[in-house]
Amino acid sequence: MWRKYILTILLSTPTFYNALEYSVLLKPCLYMIVDLLVPYLIKLHGKLPRWIGNASFLERLVLSNNGFEGFIPMEFCKLNSLDFLDLSQNHLSGSIPSCFNPPNIEHVHLHGNRLRGPLSLAFYNSFSLVTLDLRGNNLTGNIPKWIDTLSSLSVLLLKDNHFHGEVPVQLCKLHSLSIIDLSQNMFSGPIPSCLGNLSLPLKEKESLTTKLYLPFIERDESTSIAMRKLVRDINPYYPTSYLEEVIEFTTKSGFYSYKGDILSYMTGIDLSCNNLTGHIPPELGNLSEIHSLNLSHNKLTGVIPSSFSKLHQIESLDLSYNNLSGEIPNQLVELNSLEVFSVAYNNLSGSIPEPKAQFGTFIENSYEGNPFLCGVILHKI
Repeated sequence: MWRKYILTILLSTPTFYNALEYSVLLKPCLYMIVDLLVPYLIKLHGKLPRWIGNASFLERLVLSNNGFEGFIPMEFCKLNSLDFLDLSQNHLSGSIPSCFNPPNIEHVHLHGNRLRGPLSLAFYNSFSLVTLDLRGNNLTGNIPKWIDTLSSLSVLLLKDNHFHGEVPVQLCKLHSLSIIDLSQNMFSGPIPSCLGNLSLPLKEKESLTTKLYLPFIERDESTSIAMRKLVRDINPYYPTSYLEEVIEFTTKSGFYSYKGDILSYMTGIDLSCNNLTGHIPPELGNLSEIHSLNLSHNKLTGVIPSSFSKLHQIESLDLSYNNLSGEIPNQLVELNSLEVFSVAYNNLSGSIPEPKAQFGTFIENSYEGNPFLCGVILHKI
């Protein structure tokens, strides 16, 4: 009886430069592929091959940082075994197929393309989805109300699109959420107070890695070792253990990549650069595990909640470029983990917090643009 092997295919031969030539190479073994990966040193271009949709065992598809253009093929909706998809940093356009809803999908990275249109029903009821990264596209419309069907969602990155409407309260039902980035869109209306009910749980390490094992039907140890050696000989960049989930998030006035154990402990909400109005909900002070909160560049009014003194793990708090008024709560000096703090360009008045603990490190650019603030302000040396 012949053995049926499920292989990991790495498109690593530099003599092939476009998707058409690869399709000729791989079509005969579609039923065997579980991983389809392109190393960083290889650059492909052309349209995404429709035949990939016939790879019924395909679990991981990584074609990021290439020159693919055109639409995401409707045939990809047939990839029912897919759990990891990375098509980021290409030139893909059109809408995300509304039929794209693999039952076991966990991680989706489509950032840095030219995708447009609303989300419609793409990803609807994807209860296994952990990461949804759609940053840097031209997506429009509201965040769909069915977002709460993504019950395992931990990372939601929608930065730098054209989404509008209100931030939906349905986000508050996603109890696994730990990183939310809705910045650089056109969201309006109030910040939902129920966001303060999010527990921002620490993620289990297993949800952050996608194993790249070479599973075999009717496998044995000697065959497994031989096949791994074959793949490594073909491509020295083959990762022998796992493909790490990498999340990019802006915090502490910088752009950071998080992976591995550090990602497991990262929690943050970025609603900056929108048109949000109303008061900052005091309930956000209940986010005791949050590390980064950015509400800057909106149209928020009212006072800074004194409840923010309960944000014991916060490292970066940015409330700049709003219309906030009143005093800066002196209780904020209790935030011993705070590294970056800005309330610049508001309408704040009264005394700045005592220059002790972390507040003894913040210089004038944390407070500038508030002509009615008084007190001792440290200057940059």
